[in-house]
Amino acid sequence: MSLFPGDIEEQARKIVVDFTARGLMVATAESCTGGLIAGALTEISGSSAVVDRGFVTYTNEAKVDMLGVTQATLLAYGAVSKETALQMVHGALFRSRASVAVAVTGIAGPSGGTSEKPVGLVHLAAQSRSGTILHREMRYGDISRTEIRLATVRTALEMLVEAAFGMKKGQA
Repeated sequence: MSLFPGDIEEQARKIVVDFTARGLMVATAESCTGGLIAGALTEISGSSAVVDRGFVTYTNEAKVDMLGVTQATLLAYGAVSKETALQMVHGALFRSRASVAVAVTGIAGPSGGTSEKPVGLVHLAAQSRSGTILHREMRYGDISRTEIRLATVRTALEMLVEAAFGMKKGQA
């Protein structure tokens, strides 16, 4: 029995198989998901060949200390922003042995949202050492804390593949 829904487990299994075959390693930088992306990957047997490390940076201080996010970025744009997500992913990639990294920062709710940054807003970034840098702003809506976090895991796993192989979901 998996800790994760079947579709997430299948996504993670495919990543572990494909990345192992290509000798690619992954790092994660997670705020609103609290380690669920790394957890989904490590749920798969053999994931030690793929998962280098995960950074759970729930506070701004952790984002600065562990990933090198600048105070200026946090003050200007806030923790939940494109700019912060991009700095998080860069920090994860270059503070690891990973070939590709993914970062997420968002508002999972049920509290904490504003009209400008509502519950369900998540910024995701993925970056590869070959130079691919991706960003997505997702507005999942106020669909429940658990569903926002699981939707974020799904999107993050898709972005890892896209950053590693330069393809969107569904491409061969």
